[in-house]
Amino acid sequence: MHVPIVFVHGLRTSKTMWRPQLEMLGAQGRTVVAVDLPGHGDRRGETFTLRGAVETVHEAVDAVGRPALVVGLSLGGFVSIAAAAASPERVAGLVAAGCSARPVHGWANMYRIPAVLLERLPDRGQSVNERFHRWTLPAEAAEAVLDGGLAMEVGRAVIDEITDLDVLTLLSSYPGTVWLINGARDHFRIHEKLFVDACVDGRLLVVPRAGHMVNLEQPTLFTRLVMDAADAVACRTAAQGNATESGM
Repeated sequence: MHVPIVFVHGLRTSKTMWRPQLEMLGAQGRTVVAVDLPGHGDRRGETFTLRGAVETVHEAVDAVGRPALVVGLSLGGFVSIAAAAASPERVAGLVAAGCSARPVHGWANMYRIPAVLLERLPDRGQSVNERFHRWTLPAEAAEAVLDGGLAMEVGRAVIDEITDLDVLTLLSSYPGTVWLINGARDHFRIHEKLFVDACVDGRLLVVPRAGHMVNLEQPTLFTRLVMDAADAVACRTAAQGNATESGM
């Protein structure tokens, strides 16, 4: 039986950023769900909190009816790690992409300042970000991001919530399989060695010719890796079940 897969998006984007993965995995008969975090996508206007984001992931897993592989990118990766640590019985495995950087205060200030400057623009930087996505991503990938809207207003709230997150401790407390997937050009891979070392059962994969939005820059390869991770988790779960039965 395939492990269901829950996708968690990055900062300011929405569940539509996972369109290539949803289409490809859905065509394979996989159970796949993408969520909108508080303050994003269909939930714009809500206040973003880490607790609310984690609850969103847990509710999505509960809705599919059994433990799932949770896949998150950037902010979604941090949220997914927190969700796995908070409720490991819900998370059969974890793919954390584009988030192998500790969100310490110096890092947060580097992102808080641009967020403040963008908020001073008449459209809060909406047009700048739209142009950025169209310039850096293939046309279909850019449309996948932009179709869900860009929640420019949530930047500072997200940064404030994530700054004190002890990601390494959360990773070390999660007993399941973790795949860290980073684009080779991603600036968020600066602590990837620390991250993989913190995992109980971790694997690091670096995708060539990709940056931060690895799922959209290399969609076919990224989807293949997610399928491989889901299958590896299913095999591990089955082996643990067999071991339990034989020991009874």
